[in-house]
Amino acid sequence: MSDTVRVRFAPSPTGRLHIGGARTAIYNWAFARRHGGALVLRIDDTDPERSTEENTRAILSSLKWLGIDWDEGPEVDGGCGPYFQTQRTATYTAALTRLQEAGAVYPCFCSPEALAVKREAARTAGGFSGYDRTCCDLDAPTIAARTAAGKSHAWRLRVPDGRGDIVFTDAVRGESVFRADAMDDFVVARSDGSPTYNFATVVDDGEMEITHVIRGDDHLSNTPRQILVFEALGMAVPTFAHLSMIWGPDGKRLSKRHGAASVEDYRDLGYLPEALVNYLALLGWSLDDKTTMIDRDSLVANFSLERVSLNPAVFDAEKLDWMNGMYLRELSPGEFADRMAPHLVDAGLLSAEEVAEKQAWLLELAPLLAERVKRLDEVVPMVAFLFADSVTIDEDARVKVLEKEGAAAALDATHEALGALADFSPTAIEAALRSVPESTGIKAKIVFQSVRVAVTGSTVSLPLFESLSLLGKDRSLERIQAARSSLGD
Repeated sequence: MSDTVRVRFAPSPTGRLHIGGARTAIYNWAFARRHGGALVLRIDDTDPERSTEENTRAILSSLKWLGIDWDEGPEVDGGCGPYFQTQRTATYTAALTRLQEAGAVYPCFCSPEALAVKREAARTAGGFSGYDRTCCDLDAPTIAARTAAGKSHAWRLRVPDGRGDIVFTDAVRGESVFRADAMDDFVVARSDGSPTYNFATVVDDGEMEITHVIRGDDHLSNTPRQILVFEALGMAVPTFAHLSMIWGPDGKRLSKRHGAASVEDYRDLGYLPEALVNYLALLGWSLDDKTTMIDRDSLVANFSLERVSLNPAVFDAEKLDWMNGMYLRELSPGEFADRMAPHLVDAGLLSAEEVAEKQAWLLELAPLLAERVKRLDEVVPMVAFLFADSVTIDEDARVKVLEKEGAAAALDATHEALGALADFSPTAIEAALRSVPESTGIKAKIVFQSVRVAVTGSTVSLPLFESLSLLGKDRSLERIQAARSSLGD
């Protein structure tokens, strides 16, 4: 494969970047990088009622967060722009004129109502339900008269008579055959002059010299019509590669009913972009039969369409959690702290200014969390006790721990032992707490659990000695005293 490979990713800004679209973007990006080619990002914003600038910004932001960079497109002019379909009207008009001059299209004056009646009649009769070519052979005077009378009309592509089956080799699915006689003369330009999807997409792909169209197999049925448009325009037909859909665990197409659906959702849930890219890349493609962890460089070095599976991939949230946890544990304390900080800020536990001020403290906290979380959104409930002025003790923990015999005495003794410390490091705290059972005869389990509940409010928390050190001496003693006072004499 030469360096002339050109692929495109063309999302519609009618919503956020869906996880399935993200996988398509990843495959296009990896293929382009693997072959030294170019990735073109094109925004298919021809649905004016649903396309928004906000969604466009969200799509660009999501791609950047994933680390998917493009060589041409919004913010990167590669000479084939503009890269928004709504800004390419002149290009579509010129292409339609070429088809008109070549006699490859004709005006259709049939009303939507008349077409609907014909389709229903054809379905009832069990016959061909496509367009019956009522306007195919109108003569020039009739066309001129109807146009002069102000009758609206669309433009239909004239499928060549005697055109054989439409055959192409899909880079994923192999040879694909569509019967030409099942193709009707479809609309390429609506009565208001706007291009249809199958026309605009072909014009753009041709003008942008796209060599490979890698997309979901929900577009497979569009391919024969698009090939006819390529041929009518005299443009080279690109290589098509259709990817099987991603299914949810219930065997249906992945959607919001399965939980998180957009890249932003997964970002906000605390997944790392490198973990999400790794996981999505393996939903339909594999390096071999055993590798599950693959970084970007390895993905680029090894990606090929030949190893893309024909079978739909099933999205497994538990496997993604496991993989994300693996990536989290590979981060250095500094990297983990940097990834964790935005979640602390969003939760109101820290301000942006405090993140910088407490960097050393966050570096101490990071290793404790990295081994215990699978997603960064799990950090906030786990560390909330460190930021609160006081804690509310879980009632179940109060009954099972603090109200047990020996707990009050344990809190008295630990308050005294910790209060005597000049060094409030985890090592010094551990030594002080371990001396309490020896000096009081109270079981170590009661001592440690009592202190844990007193300072965190729960029986489950981060490691006790480190938690106390991070909380600080004064706050630790205050909480132990408050818990003890709540028990009475």
